[in-house]
Amino acid sequence: MLRLVLQGMRTRWVTLTGSFLALALGVGVIATTGLALAATFDGPDQVPERFAAAPVVVRGADQVRVRTPVGVRTQKLTDPRPVPADVAARLAGLGRTAVDRTFPVAAGAGGAVGHPWAVAAATPYRLLSGRPPAASGEVVVAAGEGAAGDLITLTTPAGKGRWTVTGTVRPARFERAVFFTEADAARLAPEIDAVVVHADPAAVRAAAGSGLDVLTGDERRRADPDPDRDAEALVSVNALLGTAAGITAFVSVFVVASTFSFAVAQRRREFGLLRMAGATPGQVRRLVYAEAALVGVLASAAGCRLGLSGAPRLASWMVHEGLAPGWFTIGAQNWPLHSAFWTGLAVALAGAVAAAHRAGRVRPAEALREAAVDSATMPPVRVVLGAAVLLTGAVLVVLGLVQDPAGLLKRKTYTTQPMLLIVGCALFAPVLVRPAIRLLAWLPARLPGATGLLVRENASAGLRRTAAVAAPVLVTAALAASLMGTKATIDAAQAAEARGQVTADFLAVGEHAGISREFMDRARRVPGVRVSASRATSVTVFEEGTALIRSGARAMDPADAAAVSALPVVAGRLADLDDRSIVVNEEWETHRVGDHVRVWLGDGREVTLRVAAVLAVGTGDNGVYLTPRNAAGAPVDRVGIAVRAGADRQAVARGLRAAGRATGTEVLTREQWAATLVQGGGSTRTGLLMILAIALVYTGIALANTQVIATADRVRDFAVLRLAGATRAQVLRLAGAEALAVVAVGAGLGGAVAALNLFGVRAALGRLDVPAAVVVPWEAVGSVIAVSAALAVVFAVVPAAVALRTRPVELAGARE
Repeated sequence: MLRLVLQGMRTRWVTLTGSFLALALGVGVIATTGLALAATFDGPDQVPERFAAAPVVVRGADQVRVRTPVGVRTQKLTDPRPVPADVAARLAGLGRTAVDRTFPVAAGAGGAVGHPWAVAAATPYRLLSGRPPAASGEVVVAAGEGAAGDLITLTTPAGKGRWTVTGTVRPARFERAVFFTEADAARLAPEIDAVVVHADPAAVRAAAGSGLDVLTGDERRRADPDPDRDAEALVSVNALLGTAAGITAFVSVFVVASTFSFAVAQRRREFGLLRMAGATPGQVRRLVYAEAALVGVLASAAGCRLGLSGAPRLASWMVHEGLAPGWFTIGAQNWPLHSAFWTGLAVALAGAVAAAHRAGRVRPAEALREAAVDSATMPPVRVVLGAAVLLTGAVLVVLGLVQDPAGLLKRKTYTTQPMLLIVGCALFAPVLVRPAIRLLAWLPARLPGATGLLVRENASAGLRRTAAVAAPVLVTAALAASLMGTKATIDAAQAAEARGQVTADFLAVGEHAGISREFMDRARRVPGVRVSASRATSVTVFEEGTALIRSGARAMDPADAAAVSALPVVAGRLADLDDRSIVVNEEWETHRVGDHVRVWLGDGREVTLRVAAVLAVGTGDNGVYLTPRNAAGAPVDRVGIAVRAGADRQAVARGLRAAGRATGTEVLTREQWAATLVQGGGSTRTGLLMILAIALVYTGIALANTQVIATADRVRDFAVLRLAGATRAQVLRLAGAEALAVVAVGAGLGGAVAALNLFGVRAALGRLDVPAAVVVPWEAVGSVIAVSAALAVVFAVVPAAVALRTRPVELAGARE
């Protein structure tokens, strides 16, 4: 048996090359993603950064802690309370102290944070040149952002101004810092964020009292800027790599199964001869399994080697793209390689199951068969499996629309659920391609010339070949349209929802330094305007007796907010919002008007508030609304300005822009602000593009393998055309036209599947009363189809051109 397998593989190496490459690539991607996933499980211990040289740090508590029947639950606070001045004075009596006041600063093209120079001794910052700031108006900046003696423009909480650089420090990875004098820092940020104390920790705890955290050792990391950023980034890395590995496994199984199935269909006469020679159906099946196992072992080994080389490059790329922390590297782990190897072997054997079953059913009489017309029938198992997958996908979509339409808009759902419809339609490809090709070629077949007619009849006669080419194009085109289209549609819906809820004529958004009090005062002095300031904060609620859920919130004055916003209120009145109430959305466990809900505010205060109004869920961004008194510590980050009736809009615009120039605040029209909501795509788009690139590579392998095998089997057909009077160029054009037609069929079927997926997303948005149109990612879909078409034509025409070098008479007389 082994000798027969080896001899067969030596003579059919072209047939098995595609399976080998597809499987090796799949194992390589699984090994690469597995090694990267393993690196996320065993990251390095993170040490304190900002206060690395501080023995003890005292700061406001940054977590809510609630004891529950299943243990203590914690949740991060967005606006920790400051250290009281009297506590700072008591701590100063214990030993040397340094007060830290952190405030936003806009410097150049980006954001920075300001600190008093006195606290620099407790941080990694050290002077590289110049001297510390000593007089009002002096600052120290990072090297490369100025030199001693330079005058730079900074926007601080007090507004825009000119500052003199007296020295530079080495830049830090964790923040972009600007250091001020103690007096300037206290004027710009009166509240104390942290105190560095050189004293015994026990004495410090006794002097600090309750409500404050005393941090020592590795606990000092909690005082770093965004200490959870690495953990949050690793969660995104896990989701991205897990999705990529799952889709890769699916595509590899699909491609390998299609390759084996097509190869078996092309070898019917060979298996018929084996049966005539006395081989039993079981022996024929074992022959196919042996080939699959040998290819699986070799391809899995090659894939593991590919993974060892690819994992470090993947880690470096993810760090460069900002998808992973700067320290992210690949460690020495063996279990991902073992998992990838055995997965590859299992995929090879699983892909050969249907092919082996079909090979075992070949009758001896098949050796005498000359006809090359495929039937349109499918094995009952494939019919049942395809129907089950399609039905499951449809049921999940319907249940989601009925029970949880917002759940269909979550990334985990829209990156995995469409696969069911895609798989189901791909399984029915042999049945779908014949009517599709006849519909597509209906008009060309009636035009003068024989090309259209021959394309239609050749594609219809070779259904397995046509399905083997169309199916990978179907999968890739459907993935591109479904994943990228869903992401773009949801982004557009969220932007449209935000535009509909903001009615202000002008907006000022403080992305880096917040909005200064000076700008708001100047804006209010502009005739004919109404100004509403709001700030981003959060609330934490205790749900189901076990979970602390944090929700984004916005604090505003309800009287002013009515002039610049139109929130989707479904119950209650926004005007009833006061310091003892809250506005929630329908997702909350307690969301009836008049109910009381226990929450923790962004600074950690526990309060019980009455529900004043309830908002529609929308796309998920309709959060919680509070009054400014319940958002202590949160800076104003957005100001909406409405032009009163009868006021001169152009004069208002000039006045607001003058206020913006004077304070370093950018003023946008409502249309300009809305345009910023749909820019970019973030890490999700990058991850989806990576998945599409993997799928496109698989499509290329499948197309190359199928077209090369099919061309080798059709050389006698080409010879007959040449003998009938067709020129070599006409035969090559026919091969290229047939390849394009089949790719068009796959793209059309993929587009139909994607339309079903996007219809589900649109229906979910409709159920949530969010006005939005479906966004089709024409660029991504067009690129996928163009690349697929180019590959199909190249791998159809080039082998045909090589075969046609032989005289037609010799080709026509050749035997298999």
